[in-house]
Amino acid sequence: MNLLSFSLILTGVLLNAAAQLLLKAGTNAVGHFEYSRDNILPIGWQLATEPHIFGGLSFYVVSVVVWIMALSRVEVSIAYPMLSIGYVVNAMAAWWLFGEAVSLTRLAGIGVIIVGVYIVARS
Repeated sequence: MNLLSFSLILTGVLLNAAAQLLLKAGTNAVGHFEYSRDNILPIGWQLATEPHIFGGLSFYVVSVVVWIMALSRVEVSIAYPMLSIGYVVNAMAAWWLFGEAVSLTRLAGIGVIIVGVYIVARS
């Protein structure tokens, strides 16, 4: 895998991770809501107009374009496992930004993911 291919994959992964974090920030801003027929329009409007959610959806759109560019250069059996890097990024960013717990068990799982991505990338 050359530098351009790896850069496209990494950019797609990071955009996808950022999208998830923005969606989480948006849902935090909207707050907890009940699923009911009466809430469809008011909550739907809140979600549709929340800037973080709009940003997250925008990042997803851009990440799909970048991902398509990456897939045109790299075998899907190599590219797709690289999405696991997003788990690592999101776990660390969620800990830092939202105060989410990162237990020893999660850290061990993150370590396994890192080793797995390294093995796939070297193949």
